[in-house]
Amino acid sequence: MSQEIILANAQLVLPDAVLRGQIRLLDGRIADISEGSAVPAGAMDCEGDLVMPGLIELHTDNLERHIEPRPKVNWPHAAAIIAHDAELASVGITTVFDALRVGSVISNAKANYGEYARDLADEILDLRAKGALRISHFLHLRAEVCSETLIAELDKFGPDDRIGIVSLMDHTPGERQFRDVTQLRNYVCGKHGISHAEFEDHVASQKALTARLGPAHEAAAVAAARRYGAVLASHDDTEAGHVARSAEHGAHFAEFPTTVEAARACHDHGIKVMMGAPNLIRGGSHSGNVAAQALAEADLLDIVSSDYVPSSLLSAALMLGDLWGNPARGIATVTAAPADAANLPDRGHLVPGARADVIRVTRIGAAGAVRGVWVQGRRIG
Repeated sequence: MSQEIILANAQLVLPDAVLRGQIRLLDGRIADISEGSAVPAGAMDCEGDLVMPGLIELHTDNLERHIEPRPKVNWPHAAAIIAHDAELASVGITTVFDALRVGSVISNAKANYGEYARDLADEILDLRAKGALRISHFLHLRAEVCSETLIAELDKFGPDDRIGIVSLMDHTPGERQFRDVTQLRNYVCGKHGISHAEFEDHVASQKALTARLGPAHEAAAVAAARRYGAVLASHDDTEAGHVARSAEHGAHFAEFPTTVEAARACHDHGIKVMMGAPNLIRGGSHSGNVAAQALAEADLLDIVSSDYVPSSLLSAALMLGDLWGNPARGIATVTAAPADAANLPDRGHLVPGARADVIRVTRIGAAGAVRGVWVQGRRIG
């Protein structure tokens, strides 16, 4: 049975402009768009609110917060996944790539981390199959090169697991995000309660691990992405050499490059740059890396991720629209650009024929309040 919804008298965020008009949703797709402030019988009067594509999140650690709401508190996973899904829907995210780490370190008794991705992926996919989730979920496997078990963990996944992204991570001490070993020491010692001497042993073992297995792990992750039919992303590129290697592997986008040099090299290689919304909103990186606003001002920012604060995605897009003097361009960083990077051509744009993932937003100063969410034309919030 067909279902028609008309959102009228809205500021429609189109691919290249914002237009006063109405949008008609029919059978899960955008049927047509027209200009004007008229409100037809049976339509929803949006009262001048923004109507835009549903937001697309390529990288979020938010699920981890629901699964472990306090240190060493393991929450029931089904309840955590459902709560995570509902939170994302409430802030206008209609497509998410849930980030799961693959590659573990199990031999270090003090600073180890174990395997979890396959079991958690099964739970996410099972809840999706049962219709328990409101929004569209894909998987993002974060392949840790500096690990002991990466290849074995990758082999447990296949083309039917809705893996949309594989990112190459290298958390070797002294490299990329952890180039400043002092900051890493503060983090590891604080989290695991180890001494400075134990930390030095940890650094030595991690460096030896990368020297022994790093190249094989990197090659395996690239091959796995191809096997899954997923796009490849780099992570924490710091210098031009990192980017050149990402380009050789065929990376579509770069997650959180740490320097202007790396971001510029990404653009030179045709790799899109993604930065974190919290970085933009806070005015800088919490770990001392390049500020997202600096990249935006240099025209080196293409995609935004909420990272660890789901509500930050919409706020960052509005902030970028103000910064650039182009609201449509700002919104595109969380809609059209991530859709393109993840090879999802059916969404991210308000155009006839596109998937009817749409949100209504009231602008409140620099921020926005989500007043309606539709996924495939069905209202979920």
